[in-house]
Amino acid sequence: MSFNDDPAGTSAVTHIASRSNPIIKTLHKLAHESTAYRKEGLVWLEGDHLCRAVLARGLKPQMAVFSESFWLQAPVQWSAAAGKTLVIADALWPEFSALESPAPMGFVMALPSAPALQADAASVVLDRVQDAGNVGSILRSAAAFGFGQVLALKGTAALWSPKVLRAGMGAHFGLQLIEGLEIEDLQALAVPLVVTSSHEGTFLHQQKLPSPCAWVMGHEGQGVSAGLSAMARLSVRIAQPGGEESLNVGAAAAICLYASAAAS
Repeated sequence: MSFNDDPAGTSAVTHIASRSNPIIKTLHKLAHESTAYRKEGLVWLEGDHLCRAVLARGLKPQMAVFSESFWLQAPVQWSAAAGKTLVIADALWPEFSALESPAPMGFVMALPSAPALQADAASVVLDRVQDAGNVGSILRSAAAFGFGQVLALKGTAALWSPKVLRAGMGAHFGLQLIEGLEIEDLQALAVPLVVTSSHEGTFLHQQKLPSPCAWVMGHEGQGVSAGLSAMARLSVRIAQPGGEESLNVGAAAAICLYASAAAS
């Protein structure tokens, strides 16, 4: 569905007060179903932080969506940046908001086309990382430390799902994201793979790291698959003098990506 073909009207500002409106149903899917963006070709960004991140990148949303009570005080630039403006009755916001305290505005974006894999790019590979919060956290670290390409293997949480978007806090719009890959697809990379482990490999602080490289972050319970480990040039682990058995994959990714960026 394209919101540029709005069934509710064609004026610059469209007001909706009926929960049976197809736009309300589409927003509900986008907000609550982790893979609805693939079918709809659209992404719902709820709240001003994500919307500001879009505008900071110079991107143009298809539609700016406001609650009726917020509409009159909304910054003019938010509406002006979008192709269309939708004002929805306050009573309908719980129909599609995924937040405990619904934000009074959001953007609808066209789902970006999957870019071509860049063989020489500093990258992060997600090997069946399933928790949306972890995936979003890793995307934030990748953007912060200059790893501009994220490659998600099948079994990884959907990169543009609502929970990953919220956890990513706008990092999506500074990254090249490719999902649904097989291990064999990584053979196209010209940079070395560096895998992480909780118990094998050289300690991170003792290892000279290649630059650029592709860091592989594995499944929360099973770690990096044997097939990917066999493809890697290096296996590293993080020293934990406090005696903990392992780190959360999101925390481990932040440490590894920072160490890699600092060493390059």
